[in-house]
Amino acid sequence: MLDPFIPREFGVNKPGMQAGEPLVGALHNRAVEEWLKARDVAVMQALKMITSPEFIDVEAAAWNAKGGDFESFVLSIAKRLEKKDPSIMLRDDFLNIHKGVANRLLEPFMWHTVIVTATELDNFFALRISPDAQQEIRIIATMMQEALDKSTPTLLHRGEWHLPFLQDTEKEWAKEHPDEACLAVAARCARVSYKTHDTGEVDLAKDLVLAKRLSSSGHMSPFEHVATPMEYEYVDGKFVPVATPFDTLATGWSGNFQGWLQYRKTLPNEHDFSKVTTIEPDSVPIVLTEVTPKAVTAG
Repeated sequence: MLDPFIPREFGVNKPGMQAGEPLVGALHNRAVEEWLKARDVAVMQALKMITSPEFIDVEAAAWNAKGGDFESFVLSIAKRLEKKDPSIMLRDDFLNIHKGVANRLLEPFMWHTVIVTATELDNFFALRISPDAQQEIRIIATMMQEALDKSTPTLLHRGEWHLPFLQDTEKEWAKEHPDEACLAVAARCARVSYKTHDTGEVDLAKDLVLAKRLSSSGHMSPFEHVATPMEYEYVDGKFVPVATPFDTLATGWSGNFQGWLQYRKTLPNEHDFSKVTTIEPDSVPIVLTEVTPKAVTAG
């Protein structure tokens, strides 16, 4: 309700997959109004699914009779749910449908946070910055290209790890405990949609527990964002990757990374969950005594 996704452009319909020229002026404004009306309908139905249709209808009618606006009504219901209001929770017709289902109705109007790690982006940019690309991915791809062009890479040497969301106060600890650091940041990658890392507050114990649970349940993608430079040797006039026991490394590729070893590829049976990939609780000790309280909560 407070920050909905609204298309930047509303292209007119035409044959084919690409939209025509965007609406402008009053027509664009009307399209925005209709989009937000659809948002309101979706929100109303989601509220009915997570509470009760009869309850929402009665509450909405009473709210409207007092002249209240729809946004305030939605936020009031949300606050009551947050406080576990028994007048909602204890109703006989309380549906209480899981958010994973109800949120499906809201997805067109929500922002979505994604973490992407890659070594090869030229083809992505060529396809997604193209005028033929859908506007949502075209806009974000253009922003990615601009950010990449302005960025200053950090050089990593042999044995060092690319560790997303590692806090500045954890860097020395990570050098001494690379295994724990790899697991901790993988867990943070898994929680990226919650954006808890923007606050600078971390909980290493919870990170390590989550990382082991992810591995044990076969959710391996968070471990793909952690990587270390491959080792090369000079053979017959060219540099070639040093042979290692990890899949496809001799080719210079590890998963979808070129020149980097994905941490995922160091985990046993990561490619086949039928072989039950696990990180045994005792195999990676949780060492928190090396991290000061100030390092756990940076701010």
